[in-house]
Amino acid sequence: MTRLLFATGNKDKLREIREILGDDYEVVSMKDAGFDMDIEENGTTFEENALIKARAIAKASNCLTLADDSGLEIDAMDKQPGIYSARFLGHDTDYDYKNNYILEKLKDVPEDKRTARYACAVAAVWPDGREKAVTEYFEGRIGYEQKGNGGFGYDPIFFVPEYQKTAAELTPDEKNAMSHRGKALRAIKKMLEEK
Repeated sequence: MTRLLFATGNKDKLREIREILGDDYEVVSMKDAGFDMDIEENGTTFEENALIKARAIAKASNCLTLADDSGLEIDAMDKQPGIYSARFLGHDTDYDYKNNYILEKLKDVPEDKRTARYACAVAAVWPDGREKAVTEYFEGRIGYEQKGNGGFGYDPIFFVPEYQKTAAELTPDEKNAMSHRGKALRAIKKMLEEK
């Protein structure tokens, strides 16, 4: 089993990553590997931020390192919160508040203008300096209320038309099959296998 160091401290994200990559990889978090670094994500795209994190941890650990950067782009809000999704309305603001803020901001926006997507960039950096990165998307729209207890982050307001449910109402298998993170991780897994 190949050991992968994943530059994240987000336990929900780590759980999804392990579910998606399956039993081929032992996915280890930064914390599990003994790295407690505060990496400044000052890129202007999801891919740049993923590469910044992966490069920093690969250099410190001398291990193959993966990192992702993901977020929600809402068309009616000029693609906000975008790369600032985790820091939207402040670093320590909980998602219940963020979700309610977005719902209130879009309360008068008609159905056809509520389009949105999740974006996820996954980067892989090898100790020898090789790099690969991929960005994938999960299209949907913003619902009218928070629904569902699954997932995390903006999932309770992210409506998936194919299922007529929010991402928080999908089963983990349903979500991982079509999500931005699922697509990006499967693409990077293929790249890792090709080397």
